[in-house]
This record gives sequence, C-alpha cells and structure tokens, in this order.
Amino acid sequence: MTRSIYLLISVFVAFVSVSCEEIIEVNLNEGDPKYVIEADLTTLSSDQFIRVTQTVPFSADIPSKSIEHALVSVSDSRGQVFNFTYQGEGYYSFKNLKLQENVVYDLSVRIDNELFEATSRLEDFVAVDSLGVIEERIFNEPYYFVLLKFNDPIDIPNYYRYSTSVNGSTFKFSSVFNDKFNDGLFVSHEITNSDNSLAIGDSVIVRRQCISKDVYDYWNEVQFANPGNAAPSNPKSNISNGAFGYFSVTAAKEYGVRIEML
Repeated sequence: MTRSIYLLISVFVAFVSVSCEEIIEVNLNEGDPKYVIEADLTTLSSDQFIRVTQTVPFSADIPSKSIEHALVSVSDSRGQVFNFTYQGEGYYSFKNLKLQENVVYDLSVRIDNELFEATSRLEDFVAVDSLGVIEERIFNEPYYFVLLKFNDPIDIPNYYRYSTSVNGSTFKFSSVFNDKFNDGLFVSHEITNSDNSLAIGDSVIVRRQCISKDVYDYWNEVQFANPGNAAPSNPKSNISNGAFGYFSVTAAKEYGVRIEML
C-alpha cells in the first residue's frame, strides 16, 4: 500500500449544532431482556439527551423497546442535580446542562425497583493542529481519509473517539485511539466513515471527543467486534447493575472538510 501526495483541501471548523443522539448498534443475544442506557453528554451543546431502552428478541418487529417511565438524572461534584424529562422513543432530555472542566458527573437511572449508576469526568480537550485529507490506494483502488494532526500531551493517558457525518447523514461511530505508543508526540489520526466509502465530492464532518479509559474500552470492543460471529458479545459497560450501554461526559469539537482534487 502506498500513500499519495497530501491533498490540499478547503477546510472549515464546524461548530455545528449537535444531533440528538448518535445511533449505535448493540449486538444482542436471545435471553432475558436487558436495559440499554446510551448517555453521551458533550460540550457541543447545552441540550443533553439520554436514551433508555430494553432489548427484544431477534425475531421481534422492533429493534428495541422504549422505556417511558424511568427516572433519569445527572448530578455533579458541585452539588447540582439535573432531572431529565421524557421526550418520546426512549429519549430523555435536559435543556440547559453546560458541562464544566474538572467536574465529575454521576448518572442515575431508576426503572421500577432497579437502579443503574455510572460516573464520568470531563477530560480536557486536546486541540487539533492541522486538518487535511489523504488518499491511499489499496489494490489500485482509491480510499480517502480525513487526517488530523496534533500534539499529544506528555505523561497523560489520552483517549480519542471519532464519529463521522457524510453529506448531512446521522453521525456514526468511526474509531477510537489511545496514546500508549505515542504519548507526548506529534500524532496523526486517519479517520474514515464506518464503511470506508468516502469519495471525491463528499462533505464530511468529523466529531472528535476526548474520552475516559472506560468509555474507550467500550468503544474499542465495538471497533474490534467480529460482525460474523454467530453469538456476538456486548461491549463492557461502565454502568452498574448489568445494564448495556455507556455513560460518557466529553469535551468535543466538530471539523468539516470537503474531499476534492485540485
């Protein structure tokens, strides 16, 4: 595999409004229903959303069952409590929760007599130094990647998560990275969409989140899950009491590029 010359592109940093929730697919086995809690709170907006659903058998006509009667709240280490309100289709929202650096956040979801809890801390955002697009040729076929370059902070464990939106589509998970082998170095991350199908003319928004280790572990399992496995396992959750899903509080920014040749 060879790398062609770095492509010059028009770049804009898009601090665009965040969509309500990124769609993820949880691999489910037949068995007792499990609650799924998807809580991805970011600094992109003060409008925060948490989704609470329950698994259904593979043979069901719906992908999951929305939970309408949960008591969902987030509290912080300053003593503030934010009670989320049900909006429909399993989504709960709070309209003015601005995340703060160096603050610890606790999630509480009570469903009937069951309580699910998790904790997350807002990690510092690591700024991007430069942004571009590269082309790689694999078996003489072109593949395009958004290239982000930055200085990784030295002596601090850092974890990065990326999602992409192509031509206005819903954000989908792309990849996660850690700095185990490049701590403190000038680092390049190559990002593509989930099916590696970026093409000339596409407009791409890359969402970059600086995440905690437990959230990294969750998405790393998603990243390396084998879709051909007849009995796929679910990634390890950071939420208590056997719930599926994850709780993440992150600093995030979105970067927009258009893939084009000179």
